[in-house]
Amino acid sequence: MTGYLLLEGGAEFRGLISRADLQAIQLAGGPDAPITIIPTAAAPRNDAINAGNNGIRWFQNLGATRVESLPLVDKVSANDPNIAASIRQSRLIYMLGGSAAYLCDTLRDSASWQAMLAAYESGAVLAGSSAGAMILCQYYYDPGKARFLEGLGLLLNSLVLPHHNTFGAGWARLMTVNLPDAVLIGIDERTGMLDDGEGGRRTSWHVYGQGAVTLYRHGEPTGYGDGEGFEYNFAV
Repeated sequence: MTGYLLLEGGAEFRGLISRADLQAIQLAGGPDAPITIIPTAAAPRNDAINAGNNGIRWFQNLGATRVESLPLVDKVSANDPNIAASIRQSRLIYMLGGSAAYLCDTLRDSASWQAMLAAYESGAVLAGSSAGAMILCQYYYDPGKARFLEGLGLLLNSLVLPHHNTFGAGWARLMTVNLPDAVLIGIDERTGMLDDGEGGRRTSWHVYGQGAVTLYRHGEPTGYGDGEGFEYNFAV
């Protein structure tokens, strides 16, 4: 039984993003389901502990009773069997924002990433905000080095434009030129998209939060607001 994917546009743990996270908690099994925060992307700015604690407080305020932030901050810890075991037991795995390149490089081919996939394949919710969402796609953009890189590939032929309502929309033209056949997923801050529709995983999505999700196909944008659904098959 494959689980669910939740992609959020950034500015997590604030405002109406609670709509997406509350739905994720329910899909994970309710308030007593084990939730794991992955703060890896915040490690390059030495903020992993603080960011992880913010995540714990947020989900506790939403009613969750079993939330932990794991010390997954580098390649060594990504291959720690105890950390991987904790991830495997989680029903909601939430990757924070920060450096997408660092997060992707740390997780790629690691025991922790294999544990995430195992949890997801057994029905867990795999979630990411900003950098955490970016790396779940086939491609992501590293603005620091102005280059396109291979993500972890759960959503094929796609790339996330995070913080779409602040700066992400400004990336769209560059992305369309360099990846003309890819679907660009613009996600506003405090907004998420979750594949909880009836059409099947990675095909049927709903938008939750204060902003919108904008899909760009060959440069043409289509927007979807809070409560709206759309069909697109990112699994093929």
